Amino acid sequence: MKSRGGTEDLVSGLVARALRRGQTVEIDGLGTFEPGSSGAPVFTPQAAAQVFVAYVVDDIELAQRVCQSLRDGGCSPWLDKAKLLPGQNWPRAIERAIEISDAFVACFSTRSIAKRGPFQSELRYALDCARRRPLADSLDDSFVIPVRLERCEVPRRIADHVQYVDLFPDWNRGMRKLIRAVNKMARKRPVAGLA
Repeated sequence: MKSRGGTEDLVSGLVARALRRGQTVEIDGLGTFEPGSSGAPVFTPQAAAQVFVAYVVDDIELAQRVCQSLRDGGCSPWLDKAKLLPGQNWPRAIERAIEISDAFVACFSTRSIAKRGPFQSELRYALDCARRRPLADSLDDSFVIPVRLERCEVPRRIADHVQYVDLFPDWNRGMRKLIRAVNKMARKRPVAGLA
């Protein structure tokens, strides 16, 4: 593997040091390295569907509920409040999390439609990422999955092309549909080393 400015060497060195100390190392979108009983590291690839959950701050409690329901359904949700670390370059971390996700869940409400800010930027970036995915992957499915938290208008640019999921009046029914869609997208994930 060719090193790009020593970054790969740096990362492998950090992983090796953590493993020697008996620590487990999780790399979002890749998997988990653990110290093995024979001394050789054990790698477990990421199996759960990776889901980026976008929301406006006014909807944080509902977004956290979406994440918990996704976790209960066997998915691995990415929510900024739970994943970002102090001092981390958050714009780049968010872009990276969107790029490695199997699906992007956009939580729409009357508040998210009217508010300018990070939600709108994340949604635009996800739409750009969707355009870069192989065409065969996007004919039947969409990377962006709109979710309505309450009765509201989904932007026409999205609603004209993608079916949305309502989490009202029946939260559980809506979440079952969402989890099914997310898992379908995860099955299209390229196998590591073959992409």
